[in-house]
Amino acid sequence: MAVVLSSATLFGQKNASVSFEKWISLKGVGGPIISPDGKTIVYSMSSTDWANNTYDNELWMAKDGEAPLQLTRTHKNSTGNAAFTPDGKYVSFIADRGDKRQIYIISVAGGEAIQVTKDEDGINSYAWNPDGTKIVYSKPQPKSKKDKTKEERFGAFGVEGEEYQLTHLYLLNFSYDSVFLAGQLPCYSSKDTSKPNKDPDCVSLPVAKPLTEGNFNVGGFSWSRDGRQIAFNRQKDPLINSGITSDIVLIDVATKKMTTVISNPVGDFFNVWSPDGNAFVYSSLVDDSISNYYKNNRLFIYDLGTKKSVEIAKDIDENKSVSDWNKSGLFVGAFDKTKFKLYSVNTKTGATENVPIALDLPGGIVFSKKSDAIAVSGRNYTGLNEIYSWRLKQPLKQITNNSAQIKGWNTPVNEVIQWKSKDGAEIEGVLLKPKNYDAKKKYPLLVVIHGGPTGIDLPEPTPTYVYPIMQWVEKGALVLRVNYRGSAGYGAKFRALNVRNLGVGDMWDVVSGVEYLNSKNMIDTSRMGCMGWSQGGYISAFLTTNTTMFKAISVGAGISNWVTYYVNTDITPFTRQYLQANPWNDMEIYLKTSPMTNINKASTPTLIQHGEFDKRVPIPNAYELYRGLQDRGVPSKLIVYKGFGHGINKPKERLAAVWHNWQWFNQYVFGEKEEAMALDDKF
Repeated sequence: MAVVLSSATLFGQKNASVSFEKWISLKGVGGPIISPDGKTIVYSMSSTDWANNTYDNELWMAKDGEAPLQLTRTHKNSTGNAAFTPDGKYVSFIADRGDKRQIYIISVAGGEAIQVTKDEDGINSYAWNPDGTKIVYSKPQPKSKKDKTKEERFGAFGVEGEEYQLTHLYLLNFSYDSVFLAGQLPCYSSKDTSKPNKDPDCVSLPVAKPLTEGNFNVGGFSWSRDGRQIAFNRQKDPLINSGITSDIVLIDVATKKMTTVISNPVGDFFNVWSPDGNAFVYSSLVDDSISNYYKNNRLFIYDLGTKKSVEIAKDIDENKSVSDWNKSGLFVGAFDKTKFKLYSVNTKTGATENVPIALDLPGGIVFSKKSDAIAVSGRNYTGLNEIYSWRLKQPLKQITNNSAQIKGWNTPVNEVIQWKSKDGAEIEGVLLKPKNYDAKKKYPLLVVIHGGPTGIDLPEPTPTYVYPIMQWVEKGALVLRVNYRGSAGYGAKFRALNVRNLGVGDMWDVVSGVEYLNSKNMIDTSRMGCMGWSQGGYISAFLTTNTTMFKAISVGAGISNWVTYYVNTDITPFTRQYLQANPWNDMEIYLKTSPMTNINKASTPTLIQHGEFDKRVPIPNAYELYRGLQDRGVPSKLIVYKGFGHGINKPKERLAAVWHNWQWFNQYVFGEKEEAMALDDKF
């Protein structure tokens, strides 16, 4: 059934001029790369594929001075992991075109993509060596004959902590002839088809050979500047909690000799080589395995000659990401409250200096290898993400016009506001108002709480996911998005304010934000709702059982009982770090911070949304909260999204989740009869 998205009259979406389908279907751009000569930028564009119930990512290309054009089309699957070949003539990428994830190349001059690999297990990621004659790629190890025999005899079972496949590196020799001529002649003898043809004119795709082997797992990896070595992250296995075992290893490509160069007691992670190849930047937890979830990350430069490390960028009180280290300098980025900033690092002193860039939120920043050209993705508060070309100290040149999608939309006005919490902590939030906001009126209020807790809410014109924020504002509500204690962007001390204070301090920050708006006579406190996903769902659940100020609450993938969470989640150390104990040693702190502790005080109508196979916040948390509310006679509904984990990552189920929230709050906050979900095609 076709879906028409342009009609202004929306069945079942009262007072909303943009349908949920059209809102979910917004295209996004990001992930730019730039050719060595700086003349061509390739980026990814995401779109919504309703027919296949998925999101599609394809590559687009913008040559210097020309309009962007679509470069790839992968039927029913996405294209990603783009890179320019070192000579700049081709773009390589990974796609599943019916033969698992393989590497392809496509000419920047146009034409069809050409397959480079045919690995029976598929490929995770890859990198070109500097002269373009080799590719290293990673892939999971296939099941052994012993494992297959065991499964055939005993069926399927798993031992906790032992269900994984190790990832290793493979080396592929590359030449254009090896892929252009592959398959043009049959590679078998006319007499014996089981043996390869020895005819030198027979060419098949090159076969990669193992580069690393052993009882360890390979993470990120990078070629040295001279192509003789590869740096990679080695940890004991690929499980998420094993990151703390990561060391940095150099492997000699010719001899396969491995040398461990960084091996602190806790995780070390390679970032980028220096321009001369004599040093590299890495991040490290050093010796911190008890607070790294909420402390700032640390960056170091390791000198291969002296074999010594020096810490850098200590003057940035935030988590830092490394953009590049090239002839123009070493560049890192970090949040500064609700803006993201780019910094250059003095590699001698480690001190940083802000690099001005005319964007509130620059994202990917990629430098060309042989020019001073730079590709940038990012946005200002009022627009969608765009792709730009740039040179340091020069104006940005916009390449895409992604924000044209929302031209004429009745988007909300975003305002960053501040207030003091119960304990005096300074809290910021993003307040969204309708364009026709009237200071003489009092508005219904909806509070939307981000996950993390080290996430952050930012001003944006079309906030998305499963909460129809834009439509609610147009309907006549204010929306407050709280950057509660623990959020990113406000420094290490702020992120630590909810250690042993989860839920409690977070509740103070939300409640004080509501009280601040009420003190300004902006809101109708008889019509308020609250919602959030993940950590935001946990805080919403805490508010359900500890306050009565909201008329309705929605708990998305939220924690209801820290003990239940602790014994089920895939990131158990998270709980131990924030509560600084396990439940057997300090049950009191687990009770203090768990929503279920005060379930007998709950009275707020609560919608619970959860993925069926969520490993991060396992679904017993949802059932526990639901059963407690049901036993109390509190109006409540549990909706399980079949086949999903921690996030709703398909458009149809996301549409359903949006509708579920729209119905719930319309009924309890706006006092409207529950609307039926639209089932026709008149949008």
